[in-house]
Amino acid sequence: MGAKAKKSLKKKMSKISSSPSTQLVNGKQAAADFLPLEGGPARNLPELKELKNKSGVLYIGRIPHGFYEDEMKAYFSQFGTIKRLRIARNKKTGKSKHFGFMEFDDSEVAEVVAECMHNYLLFEHLLQVHVIPQEHVHPKLWKGFNYRYNPLNRLQTERKLHNKERTLDEHRRLVVRIMKQDQKRRKKIEAAGLDYECPEFVGDVKSVPKKIKFSQD
Repeated sequence: MGAKAKKSLKKKMSKISSSPSTQLVNGKQAAADFLPLEGGPARNLPELKELKNKSGVLYIGRIPHGFYEDEMKAYFSQFGTIKRLRIARNKKTGKSKHFGFMEFDDSEVAEVVAECMHNYLLFEHLLQVHVIPQEHVHPKLWKGFNYRYNPLNRLQTERKLHNKERTLDEHRRLVVRIMKQDQKRRKKIEAAGLDYECPEFVGDVKSVPKKIKFSQD
C-alpha cells in the first residue's frame, strides 16, 4: 500500500470516528452495533428471535377399543412424521388403558394436532388431546415404548397346574378339601328345605404304606 493510499484510508477512518455512530430507528437515534473496518455506514445486527423450548409430545385420552398402535400411527401420520408412540397397557393382561402418548418431529405439528383432534368424536369417544410442556415430560416416558406385551395364556397354565402329577400326600389333601366342600353344599341344600339326594362323592384316599418289621429269627 502506497503513501497516498494510507493517507486516504486515515482520512476515511477519522471521518467515521468523528461522525456519531447512530442510526434513526422510528424517528429516534439508536446506537449502531458495529462499524465496518473498510469504512462505510454503521450497521446493526439483525434481531434474533428467541427459540422457544416447545415439546412435540401429545397426551391422548379416551382412546376407543380397537384403535391401537397400528391404527393410530396410520391415522395421525397424515399430520406429520410420528417419532414415537406409546399406549398404556395392563402389565398382566396386556389390555389398553385407553390413554397414550405420541411424539411428533415438529412441535408445531403437535400443536396443530391438539387443536384439530381435541374433542374429536371417534367410535363414540371424544378424544382428549393435549400438548405436554417440555418440563412436564417424564424422562422415563419412552422407556421400552417399542415393547409389545404378550399376555400369558392363563387357561393353559391353570390346566397344567390341575393336571400335574401329585404325590400321595398332595392327593390326600385334595380329596379331603373336595369332601369338605361337598358337606357344606349338602348342609346348604338341607337348610333351604329342598328334597334332593346329592350323589355321593367317590374318592380314593389311599393310606400310607406301613413299614413291616421282620423278626431276626
